[in-house]
Amino acid sequence: MTRTVRVEGGGFAGYDVVVGEGLIAEAGARIADLGFSRVFVVADATVDDLHGDRLRAGLDSAGVSHAGMRLASGEASKSFDGLRETLAAMAHAGLDRKSAVIAFGGGVTGDLAGLTAALWMRGVALIQIPTTLLAQVDSSVGGKTAIDLPQGKNLVGAFHQPRLVLADVAALATLPARQLRSGWAEALKHGLICDPDYFEALTGVDGAALTGDGTALARVVARSVEIKAEIVGRDEREAGARALLNLGHTFGHAIEAELGFDDEVLTHGEAVALGCCLAFRFSERQGLCDAGTAARVEAAFAGSGLPTGLDGGWGLSARALLTRMAGDKKAEGGRLTLVLARGVGAAFVAKDVDAGEVEALLKAEGAA
Repeated sequence: MTRTVRVEGGGFAGYDVVVGEGLIAEAGARIADLGFSRVFVVADATVDDLHGDRLRAGLDSAGVSHAGMRLASGEASKSFDGLRETLAAMAHAGLDRKSAVIAFGGGVTGDLAGLTAALWMRGVALIQIPTTLLAQVDSSVGGKTAIDLPQGKNLVGAFHQPRLVLADVAALATLPARQLRSGWAEALKHGLICDPDYFEALTGVDGAALTGDGTALARVVARSVEIKAEIVGRDEREAGARALLNLGHTFGHAIEAELGFDDEVLTHGEAVALGCCLAFRFSERQGLCDAGTAARVEAAFAGSGLPTGLDGGWGLSARALLTRMAGDKKAEGGRLTLVLARGVGAAFVAKDVDAGEVEALLKAEGAA
């Protein structure tokens, strides 16, 4: 059984996000129905080993010609080297303007493949087939594509909406537990932004998804996509409401950058979990939400096996983190912009946040 969420907005053509099982095998037929007879598959190497044969068999049976390349797993692929190699492979394959690029993997693959689709011949169609929970609930929807620089995460990118997203929850059965938890952080974030009932469900009945329950996973993916679709539909290019989706990310991206974007040390989802906890602690320190709110949020992340503090032995500097945060895409004129909260499900964008107060929080949390 599948569920379809429609993503629509005033500035882009609408598209479907299909959530269910068996969608990788069905991808060829669905892509052919959109009118594409030729595709270029950018695949995470690990995902390709596990699921690539089913994707290619489906493309063959639907008469969709395909070429492709394999990406090394990990954030390091989101670089100028990765971008150049992918574009060169597309050129070698003779990809034309009527072809489509398939992003087959997690968030790294989706970001890089999406950016190449945005750039190739000034833009070709993109189809997302996300295979991690993080990508299914968040990064595959909304059209953000990017690569990293040493100075920060996702600093070079473009908005390029997909034509179709196929979230096959059966693929999550092969996902390592750590990666499943990382995706869970983004789902919890969606509840913290605007849906306290969803947040409660994630810490209650839908917590079964963390054990691999397919029915619960499908519910979680669909609800997160609904939340993101509603926000993106109102604000595609992050001029207002979409910035709410960055809850925890300004803190999290700074931590990731200081740790060298090393997935072995800290995954993106783990960084988001840390960032959400810091955002709620800061909100509570500022008197924006009731006492005990931050502890409730921390308990939800900790209960899911996610990190909640800066006590990982990383030797982080508060000043260095603050410098990273001032260079975040949401900062204006070097002044901090943070997503803060008045409670669970009540996030808001705060501009011109006092840097000294943020530094005091970071030091209180253990940064030097």
